[in-house]
Amino acid sequence: MSEGTPIPSARKVELLEAAYRYVLENGLTQLSLRPLATAIGSSPRVLVFLFGNKDGLVRAVLSRARADELALLDHVGRFDGRAVVGLPTAVESLWDWLAAPEHRQLLKLWAETYVRSLVEPDGAWGDFAAGTVHDWLTVLSACQHPDERDSTAGSARRTLSLAVLRGALLDLLATADHDRVTAAVRRHIASL
Repeated sequence: MSEGTPIPSARKVELLEAAYRYVLENGLTQLSLRPLATAIGSSPRVLVFLFGNKDGLVRAVLSRARADELALLDHVGRFDGRAVVGLPTAVESLWDWLAAPEHRQLLKLWAETYVRSLVEPDGAWGDFAAGTVHDWLTVLSACQHPDERDSTAGSARRTLSLAVLRGALLDLLATADHDRVTAAVRRHIASL
């Protein structure tokens, strides 16, 4: 936290965590302050006071979701405490995390927000999609061997890997066909 940034109140943190859990279960599409406030033990007035308005709350929830995403990426960036070297290992580690059933709600929120960012770029989700692409490509780049990282071919390999992961994730969310989708991802990893 930078100097001059106010420390959020315990109540604000508590309500943000509760709102985040609510959004993981219910999504953002039909989010309304009154049902949200009731579900998390607050009131619309308190939420507006703490977050400014509905868009402020949505931005705070998305920032919270991004913290989970960045924690994942930080985890992938290390393997057994060492830097991951090699794109295949990074892609495999990412896919194992993405395909785990316990992450399904977070990933549905990610997909919803990614699309909303594209169709409503001026909304609270703004540059979420572009930011996500940048975050993931940065991690994949760091996992590549230095001689590959800065090459045109290395950029293409990590871009293709991200596209495969993103497409496979959407397919998995839509069909729940873990075995088929994982086989496709493994085939991509073998081609790297």
